[in-house]
Amino acid sequence: MVTTELPIAAEADVEVPEEELAEVVLGEPEIDMAPPRQGFLRFLKERLTKTRQGFLRKIDRLLSGRQVIDAELFDELEEVLISGDLGVQTTTRIMQELQQAVAEQRLRQPAEIRAHLKQSLLNVLQVSPEELCAEVAQPPAVILMVGVNGVGKTTTIAKLAYQLKHQGKKVLLAAGDTFRAAAIEQFQEWSDRVGVEMIKHGAGADPAAVVYDTIQAAKARHADVVIVDTAGRLHTKVNLMEECKKIRRVIAREHAGAPHEVLLVLDATVGQNGVAQAKQFHETLGLTGLVITKLDGTAKGGIVVSIVNELKIPVKLIGVGEKLPDLQPFDPLAFTEALFDD
Repeated sequence: MVTTELPIAAEADVEVPEEELAEVVLGEPEIDMAPPRQGFLRFLKERLTKTRQGFLRKIDRLLSGRQVIDAELFDELEEVLISGDLGVQTTTRIMQELQQAVAEQRLRQPAEIRAHLKQSLLNVLQVSPEELCAEVAQPPAVILMVGVNGVGKTTTIAKLAYQLKHQGKKVLLAAGDTFRAAAIEQFQEWSDRVGVEMIKHGAGADPAAVVYDTIQAAKARHADVVIVDTAGRLHTKVNLMEECKKIRRVIAREHAGAPHEVLLVLDATVGQNGVAQAKQFHETLGLTGLVITKLDGTAKGGIVVSIVNELKIPVKLIGVGEKLPDLQPFDPLAFTEALFDD
């Protein structure tokens, strides 16, 4: 399983606290990735509390006591949407739709605006994504994970691997982050705790070589899914982005049709900077989906709507907590219902 192993620097910038690592215990019962809808709505509503407080309450205060829909209301509503990190482009689209509905007298009372906004956000989010690696003619399915440092990429990979394993799939991890100090050690820790195999080289090795070996091992061991970790690169670092393109080329060369998914992991707390990240990664690698993490810790949940509207890339997974079941498939309807539910 291990091709080469070199000493790793002691000054590890490990991004996962020990208490979180301790939550992953081998032999835990199978995770239900599709909880009952009402239970999940309550769960999601709780996790989106900060976004609800920063976004929905402002809308409710704005509409409270209003008797007419006028230019002043439009101006104030526009400010609320932008402050909720929907961004200028998405806010402009929603405001234009709102003004058209008022002009056509489909909206006559300020109280009706809330329901209209909910439907507008849902319309944006419904990009009709396929399931994660829904159809793979020739296994293994290969998932390439990219993203900058600190977004929770490594922990997201571990949670996804754990959940795929408990769906009966054989998962193999590729330790493609050979750049950051102790990244391989951290990835090995997750691999051991989750109970899936990992292919690694030493620190400073060529990531593309790690990926090559992983794909060959996956074919030999009849793995169902390969998840490739990459260095937590800044999207503005040209040489590191080129390295990611090289990894993608190696995957495509060694396995027809792969990578089947190129997922960008984004931290919801960064707000509009996430749009810039997504644009650059999409132009460079051709993203198939997004994973939005830390939605439970931010009032900037509107960034989800902004990115989908601007790039038309579906959100496939969301992270709304630190525990394993807190990585969930993204459901646009559940998201908007949880956001607007009283």
